[in-house]
Amino acid sequence: MSDANLIELPEITDKRFFGHPMGLAILFFAEMWERFSYYGMRALLMFYLVKHWMFSDGDSAVLYGAYTALVYITPVLGGYLADKFLGQRKAVVFGALLLTIGHGLMAFEGDGAQGGFAVQVFYMALAFIIVGSGFLKANISVMVGQLYPRTDVRRDGAYTIFYMGINLGAALGAIACGYLGEEFGWNYGFGAAGLGMLLGLVVFVMGKPLLHGRGEAPDPKKLESSINGLKLEWLLYVVGVGAVVLCWILVQNQQYVGGLLGLIGAGLVSYVLKTAVFDLTPVERDRIFAAMFLIFGSILFWALFEQAGSSISLLTDRMVDRNLLGWEVPASMFQSINAIYIVLLAPVFVIIWSFLGKIGLEPSAGAKFGLGMIQLGAGFLVLVMGANSVENGALIPVAFIFLIYLLHTTGELCLSPVGLSAMNRLAPLNLASIIMGTWFFAAATGNFVAGLIARASGSESLNDGDEIVAGTPAAIEYVENVNQVYTTIGWVAVGVGVGLILLSPFIKKLMHLDTLGDADHSLAGQSELAEPQAAGMDTSGESIDI
Repeated sequence: MSDANLIELPEITDKRFFGHPMGLAILFFAEMWERFSYYGMRALLMFYLVKHWMFSDGDSAVLYGAYTALVYITPVLGGYLADKFLGQRKAVVFGALLLTIGHGLMAFEGDGAQGGFAVQVFYMALAFIIVGSGFLKANISVMVGQLYPRTDVRRDGAYTIFYMGINLGAALGAIACGYLGEEFGWNYGFGAAGLGMLLGLVVFVMGKPLLHGRGEAPDPKKLESSINGLKLEWLLYVVGVGAVVLCWILVQNQQYVGGLLGLIGAGLVSYVLKTAVFDLTPVERDRIFAAMFLIFGSILFWALFEQAGSSISLLTDRMVDRNLLGWEVPASMFQSINAIYIVLLAPVFVIIWSFLGKIGLEPSAGAKFGLGMIQLGAGFLVLVMGANSVENGALIPVAFIFLIYLLHTTGELCLSPVGLSAMNRLAPLNLASIIMGTWFFAAATGNFVAGLIARASGSESLNDGDEIVAGTPAAIEYVENVNQVYTTIGWVAVGVGVGLILLSPFIKKLMHLDTLGDADHSLAGQSELAEPQAAGMDTSGESIDI
């Protein structure tokens, strides 16, 4: 929705939801259920690939990386079509419908034969979820901002409430779907994820009156116009279905995803640098260079952080003592820890940064990036320490899994919200969307690289579905391989983090913060996309993830 259309709408006076409009409650619960379904399915995905479809660790990791990378790419399509034609509300409904279909298809297990019809249904399910996420995730957070005037002091509080819904859904999804999937059968876990998405769709559709016209098409008459006998609106839906078919092909041919990322990434970076050098003032050019420093640093961060859903999950399943109070906790449920930590720690970080800012000691964006990277690397090194604390391939104490997630979450809170805020502040008005898009594209690239790293840490001997048993030579070899990879990436992350801290005064100088004003950056729709992430929510996103 354009700003012009938003201004013409009457102000919402409803304050029934903790002093906020009931429309916020609709968006809260719709997004909560969407994240429940997404993270519930993701918690099971790696295990499903290895244990049901009998893919090797390496093939599973690359497929997982391609899938999560595409999830970060499709919001570009969903956001563009919503902004220009559909409006956010219809885009969200279409995305939720695709997601419901995708999660429903995930419940169709088949017999586990990789060459059969069932595996094609599985690939199609992933494709529906990828494109559905692109239409929904790109737009529902924008609608939160549309409920309030730009000067409304409740906006930050609204996004805080919204982000709580995201992480609540992520935590509950990993717990509920992980438990059902591993304890009762894959179809139960994926079915629960599908039911959650259906509930989100129902809540959003029934709550339309409470949105008071927010998120509607910028030009309804144009949307009703016909092109070759087909209404433009339906033509756009056909484009979305076409994107599903394309993603269905890509998830089966992951090498093309890497090539696509490289091609688009090179084009984006070249365009941004060319514009910065030839079309911008020296101050604006410096800010773009600072943004690119941070963007390139984020690729490594997400490549390592996203081991949570792949290699760390497999290690947790195979080589961690998950016995808590006499119950062996399903490994997939541990993926809820990150979301729980975020809910608990995000307010703490807000207080810390505010306090340090008041006394003039708040680290710069570059220094925070460095701190985040160091904590990320430290998490891997701590887990290696835990693996080395036991002998002969024995089970690793579960405390080390809680520690790696703790360090990775604190690292995420140092980098993800700070990065989004920096992109929003540093980009001049004419480059705001492309810079924000480059930031999320870097996250997509990081997710794909994460799959390659997970492949290196996996066990290629498990092609036939055999399990690794603690204390056996296979277990010892597996843990040694994981330790080698994690030690390498851990120290690389620490080294890059130290380098970013050393470079942070230079990066801060390039930002020219002393001359930064409201006229220098976008105050339009991109700020609504950034605000919930700045509160510390998922970025994946995308933590995500956002």
